[in-house]
Amino acid sequence: MSEKTEYSDWEPVIGLEIHVQLSTESKIFSNAPTKFGIEQNSQASIIDLGLPGVLPVLNKKAIEMAVKFGCSINAEISNTAIFARKNYFYPDLPKGYQISQLDDPIVGQGSVEIECNEEKKLIGITRAHLEEDAGKSIHDKYDSSSAIDLNRAGTPLLEIVSEPDLRSAKEAVAYLKKIHSIVTFLDISDGDMSQGSLRCDANVSIRKKGESEFGFRTEIKNINSFKFVEKAINFEILRQIKIKNLNNEIEQETRLYDSQKNETRSMRSKEHANDYRYFPEPDLIPLQISNEYIENIRKSLPELPEQKISRFCSEYGLSIYESEILNSSKGMSNFFEKVAISVKDVKTAVKWILGDFSAILNKNNCLVEDSLISSSDLIDLLNCLYENKISGPAAKKVLEILWNEDLKVEEIIEKENLKQISNEDDISRIISEVISKNPKQLEQFKQGKEKLFGFFVGQVMKTTEGSADPKVVNKILKEKLNQ
Repeated sequence: MSEKTEYSDWEPVIGLEIHVQLSTESKIFSNAPTKFGIEQNSQASIIDLGLPGVLPVLNKKAIEMAVKFGCSINAEISNTAIFARKNYFYPDLPKGYQISQLDDPIVGQGSVEIECNEEKKLIGITRAHLEEDAGKSIHDKYDSSSAIDLNRAGTPLLEIVSEPDLRSAKEAVAYLKKIHSIVTFLDISDGDMSQGSLRCDANVSIRKKGESEFGFRTEIKNINSFKFVEKAINFEILRQIKIKNLNNEIEQETRLYDSQKNETRSMRSKEHANDYRYFPEPDLIPLQISNEYIENIRKSLPELPEQKISRFCSEYGLSIYESEILNSSKGMSNFFEKVAISVKDVKTAVKWILGDFSAILNKNNCLVEDSLISSSDLIDLLNCLYENKISGPAAKKVLEILWNEDLKVEEIIEKENLKQISNEDDISRIISEVISKNPKQLEQFKQGKEKLFGFFVGQVMKTTEGSADPKVVNKILKEKLNQ
C-alpha cells in the first residue's frame, strides 16, 4: 500500500504555543538587564533568583507591548489581568515557580489570516499571556554534567496560544511566520529564533477525516526555527498515523525534536494544568487596564505587514508577489522604502533588491540589518545605472566590491575604470574595428545568418570590457551591418 493511500484517511490537528521574548531593557519583575550573549549568570538579580524577602515589581513596558499585540490582532483586551504562580521544579527555575497568567490573561480571543498553498485561512488565537522566562540548561559545556545559565530567568515572555485550527505542517509554518512578522513590525521583539527570542511548542494530534472530536495530542517543546517546526510536525504526524494504523493508542506526552536525527522522542508524560498547582500571585495585585489606555495604544500602532503590502502595490506599482517578499521582514521592508524614495527608477530598484542584492545577502548568510551594503550605497549605484554612467555587468561588479571594500560607488567606478562609454563616435569607431576583424562572420550575416548579430554585440562588449552602452551599441551596429 502506498504511503499516500495509507495516510489519506487521517487529518492532522495542530495548535501552536508561541513564546515571544519582549524587547524590554529590563526584566518583567526586576531591573536586571535582558541583553543577549552576556557572560553567564551575570545579569540575574536577587528577584530573579527568588531570594527570601524580595518582591516583584511589574514592568510597565511589558504591559504596553502585550496590549500592542492584542490590538494588532483585534483581540479582546482584559481590563483586569491577574498573575498566578505556576509551580514546578526544574533546575533552571530557581524560585521553584514561574509567575504567569491562567484564568485572566491580558489578551483574549483574536485571529490572524494566513495564506498557504494560495488559499487564505483565518486562524483563531485563544489568548496571549505574560509570564517570566526560565533560565537555560546547557548540556554540551561539560562532559559529565549540565550547567545552568540564569541570565534569561525573568525575561518577559508573551505566550501566544492558537486554536487547534492548523491542518498541516505548512500551515503551522505560515502561521508562525505571520506572528513573527507582526511582533517584529510592532517592535515588541526582535524575533531572532537563533537566540531564542521566538520559539514555539507544537501540539499535534490526528483524527479520521470527517470526525469532529480531537484525538490525544503530543506536545513538541521548544522548536526554534521555521524549518524545524515543519520537520518536527511532519515527523510527529507520520509517527502517530503509524501507531493508529497498528490499532494502538497515542500516549499524551511531551516530546523533544532532535534535528540531527530528524525525529521526536519522549520527554515526559503530559502534565495537566492542575499538576502545576496554580494560585494567584500573592505579591502582585490585579492589574487594572483602562479602555482609554487601550485605545491610545491602538491609535499609535505602526503600519503592519498587510497594510504595507497593500500600500507598496498602490504607491510603488509593485505586484502583490513583489510586495509580499519585500515585507517578509521589517528590515527588508525598511531597506526597500529608503531606496525607493530616492532612486529614479523604482522598478529597477525592486529587481536589484530581490535579485543581486538578496543573492549577496544569502551568499554571506547575512540579514539585511547587518548588510555591508547600505541603502545609500545601493541608491548611488542604481542612480548611476539609470543615468547610464555604468552598464548592468559593471553594476554587478560594483555591488561585489561594495560588499568587500570600504569604498563609495563613484570611487569604485573610477578605480576599476567602469564608467560606461556612451559617446556615439567612440562606439562607432570600436564597432568598425570589430567588423573589420571578422569578415567571415560579416559575410555570413549578410547571407541571412542574423543570429550572428549577438556575436558582434559580444565582441564589442568584450573589446570595451563591458563598458559600452548596450543601447547605443545595438543602434549603431544595426546601422553598420545593414549598410
